[in-house]
Amino acid sequence: MSQLKNVEARILQCLQNKFLARYVSLPNQNKIWTVTVSPELRDRTPLVMVHGFGGGVGLWILNMDSLSARRTLHTFDLLGFGRSSRPTFPRDPEGAENEFVTSIETWRETMGIPSMILLGHSLGGFLATSYSIKYPERVKHLILVDPWGFPLRPTDPSEIRAPPTWFKAVASVLGRSNPLAVLRIAGPWGPGLVQRFRPDFKRKFADFFEDDTISEYIYHCNAQNPSGETAFKAMMESFGWARRPMLERIHLIRKDVPITMIYGANTWIDTSTGKKVKLQRPDSYVRDMEIEGASHHVYADQPHIFNAMVEEICDSVD
Repeated sequence: MSQLKNVEARILQCLQNKFLARYVSLPNQNKIWTVTVSPELRDRTPLVMVHGFGGGVGLWILNMDSLSARRTLHTFDLLGFGRSSRPTFPRDPEGAENEFVTSIETWRETMGIPSMILLGHSLGGFLATSYSIKYPERVKHLILVDPWGFPLRPTDPSEIRAPPTWFKAVASVLGRSNPLAVLRIAGPWGPGLVQRFRPDFKRKFADFFEDDTISEYIYHCNAQNPSGETAFKAMMESFGWARRPMLERIHLIRKDVPITMIYGANTWIDTSTGKKVKLQRPDSYVRDMEIEGASHHVYADQPHIFNAMVEEICDSVD
């Protein structure tokens, strides 16, 4: 954890805007590691960003300054990930999901945020949607970035999109183990393993870091007790599919909550989900967009285009 703290500090040094990084203690003794950028801009609805599986606050470094230019931005490590507490989650999919959602709501209450623009990437998009079903009055606009866990798993194998190559390689080694167990098995070779399986991450963040800072960050985020990772495993049927698909539930979000879905044109996620969400919510605002030249990590593949899109969405709120 101390090494994660050090590598994250190197990442956050790149921020130009004023920021505050601290633990937010929840009533149940869990702590949520939180970074707030531009805390002085209190007149507009804040943007809250929720990272994906295996990530943390540091992976938003290409977006933080731009998206906090005119409003406060909050980002945090999900319970069980990054520098946040790593409790034991329920082992059933609904219980694990509810634990995540309850922690987000308790964090919001503790932070004193009346309402927010809520953005989630991948697993974070799934959890942001679940949160919006339960607490719609807190969400001014829901932004889903390449969200995981929406479609029902097809019965015809030919309709199943192939998972990313790096995941197939890891899965062949691990079998039924936790998704990132290979990093913990690797010990000191872990950062090199991240670089070998995901060399694209170094390229994505090359404008900020010429060394292996991002690979080290991802490794140290996932070298700890696999608390959130175990919860994710309980929620998934296989890597690309949720046991409780969100398409079956998204109609439960209150009609007046607008939704924007942003996909990478080259993602492995099923981008037709956006159109299906529109059909599920015919009387509500739903917009789906694609960014050319981007894969699953849209925010890092095309950060300038992504930031401009999100800024435009935020400005439509206030």
